[in-house]
Amino acid sequence: MRKDGDITAAPGRRGWRVRPYQAGDESAVRELIDADRLPGQPRCVPELPTAALHGCPCTAGWQAPARARLSVLADAGDRPQGAIAFLSWQDLRSGLIHLLHAREDIPALQDLVAHALTALGRCPRIEAFSAASPGTQGPGGLPRAHRAATHDVLVGRGFTGRLRGHYLLRTLRPGPSPTKLVADVYPCEYPPGYRLVFHKAAEPIAEIVVSTARDRTAAVYWIETEPEYRHRGLAGKLLDQALALLTEEGATHVVAAVGTTWRATGTTGTAPRLFHEAGFELVDQLWEYDRQGDAAPVPHAQGR
Repeated sequence: MRKDGDITAAPGRRGWRVRPYQAGDESAVRELIDADRLPGQPRCVPELPTAALHGCPCTAGWQAPARARLSVLADAGDRPQGAIAFLSWQDLRSGLIHLLHAREDIPALQDLVAHALTALGRCPRIEAFSAASPGTQGPGGLPRAHRAATHDVLVGRGFTGRLRGHYLLRTLRPGPSPTKLVADVYPCEYPPGYRLVFHKAAEPIAEIVVSTARDRTAAVYWIETEPEYRHRGLAGKLLDQALALLTEEGATHVVAAVGTTWRATGTTGTAPRLFHEAGFELVDQLWEYDRQGDAAPVPHAQGR
């Protein structure tokens, strides 16, 4: 792939190139992101492409400064047909691809990944989707089945993938509220929503964090019970109350990205018991990737 600064020419397609993101690309990039949405996942917000220029939100607290880049694959008419966002840390000599969309078009994905690998050529380790958390930028990993072409391109470029968690979905329907409200409810700034906490003797012993409805969807971000109070049904009561609250807020669907450390039960063999019993269903597996050793990009076949 011919390189000219931050611009690379796509092989086999006259006039196509990977170039830096521009303000006029926002609408097209949002459409690319939305084309890969999972069921229940909110639509891309207008601020997302610009936010990607400043890095991945999940790395905001990291001490080492990162160089963030957002690039698009533009066709001969300069219309974006794909987008990729990645970071690099000079001190850590590592890189991270945290956004990659091209409507699952394999040649486009190959061009974008090749561009990122060239830019991250000094990094002996490059990760992809490993620092993601559920939110407006994605479900918290790469959906293995829904994004099979992206998975294949990453693996073909030397990345090793592994299961990170599961993306679960439940439909919400109006119904009776829990017979007893067990938790205190507090507004939450990030994510914007609510924090429900169960106390004993003024000490928090269990809590859940949920987002408020957006596009009539909502999300469970966090649920935890102190070890000495587990196996008493507190998490189930918290989840029931949270789902009732989200229904009152107008949500019609709620999603949860659950890590692989949860004990798997249920008919799918993957949904954790708590969510399975609450009516959540498995939508997809969430994967993360890394690439170690020689980071020099491997030439790929010309597309189209």
